[in-house]
Amino acid sequence: MLGFGKDIGIDLGTAMVAVYIKGQGIVLHEPSVVAVNEETGEILAVGEEARKMIGRTPGYIKAIRPLRQGVISDYDMTEKMLKYFIHKSVGRKSVRPRIAICVPSGVTEVERKAVEDATKQAGARRVVIIEEPIAAAIGAGIEIERACGSMIVDIGGGTTDIAVISLGGIVVNSSLKMASNDFDDAIVRYMRKKHNILIGERTAEELKIKIGTAHPGTPAEAMEVRGRNLITGLPKNIEVRSEEILEALQEPVSNIIEAIHSVLERTPPELASDIADRGIVMTGGGSNLNGLDKLIAEKTGIDVIISEEAVSAVAVGTGSYVEYMSSVKARDGWDDKEEMY
Repeated sequence: MLGFGKDIGIDLGTAMVAVYIKGQGIVLHEPSVVAVNEETGEILAVGEEARKMIGRTPGYIKAIRPLRQGVISDYDMTEKMLKYFIHKSVGRKSVRPRIAICVPSGVTEVERKAVEDATKQAGARRVVIIEEPIAAAIGAGIEIERACGSMIVDIGGGTTDIAVISLGGIVVNSSLKMASNDFDDAIVRYMRKKHNILIGERTAEELKIKIGTAHPGTPAEAMEVRGRNLITGLPKNIEVRSEEILEALQEPVSNIIEAIHSVLERTPPELASDIADRGIVMTGGGSNLNGLDKLIAEKTGIDVIISEEAVSAVAVGTGSYVEYMSSVKARDGWDDKEEMY
């Protein structure tokens, strides 16, 4: 058997990476960003330290997000980032861990294989790939093995996964390459178009979190931000109101609601009835956008519940799956001879 605490689950998100260790819970939750010196190829920082460099680096240093819309866009950087997070979580001189890792439900076999290979190259002895809606549902406390329909909407950084789950499997699903990062991009575009102000992604994220809303009935708020005036080229402070963020987010929010409608339309009647009774469960950081749950409930006529630990639901679900796999001996090669780094 593998030593205590060395079976791990990884939520490999476009925006954040979370690591769950059996028996310890979530031990790491950091941005999926790598800062690299383009002249030498040297990795300067990973995770939170690299995120702080976004928009503030000299020309030869680049802060890279190696995952885009839920899939690997830079294989080498993803491998190095994973290796860093694994070592940080379990130690450099350790048994090579068995890893369960999440992918969006809509990935191709090639994309799935890329995640598996990168994880093995980063130091995993065995890799199990889990679809994000399954992990999110487990993490949200849904009993997925029951013969009962449950609907999960997981809004991550790069993808929104919508699925109807019954008897431990996905019955109907949709994976939309639009999520929380697209909310930020929409705010940046709106500020440029409406105010001739260029703001960075960190400022856009701050606006989304503090005064962002998806529902017109949300109480009005305001926030002062600083950006670069595109006409004069000089810094400028402006006050932004929540109604403006509502307008900016209209397109990405509408696309997510349309995708939810599409999944409901394709759901078998018996399972649709279960969902109407049980409600739609939302997970992922994007589900915390103010008023989004209320808007979805109004548009679908179904109650919406945001998971208590929405941000960490996928990581917790992956970890729970790890613990389940660890209890099943000799399944899919999961219980094999230990190897050292």
